[in-house]
Amino acid sequence: MSDRNDEPGSPKLAEFRDRVYKEFGPNLEKATPANVRDFLDSFQENALSPVQHKRFELNESKTTYEEILKDFFVRVLDRPTDDALITLWLMAFELAFYGLEQHLSDRLQALFSELNEDS
Repeated sequence: MSDRNDEPGSPKLAEFRDRVYKEFGPNLEKATPANVRDFLDSFQENALSPVQHKRFELNESKTTYEEILKDFFVRVLDRPTDDALITLWLMAFELAFYGLEQHLSDRLQALFSELNEDS
């Protein structure tokens, strides 16, 4: 397995990778559901240019969640490789930590319900 610092990539991808490692550590050991959410919010806010901070007009022709997902993945295929990779990585990261957050929430809820039953 090659060292990730030797992997080729554009400056944009390298900058993104450095930002992720700085935030969460080289093995993502500092990542938690809370700070992942903060990172994603911050990244999205900083990725938007001042021009894009204008009012958005939603003109969504898709009417189901399935159609929206399909449209998202089709649009990702049309993006430059580095943009597509970053977009898909962010989506996967968000979904993984959302799932973890839900799992932990369910476990804590079960634990506290057991404590309440014992009282």
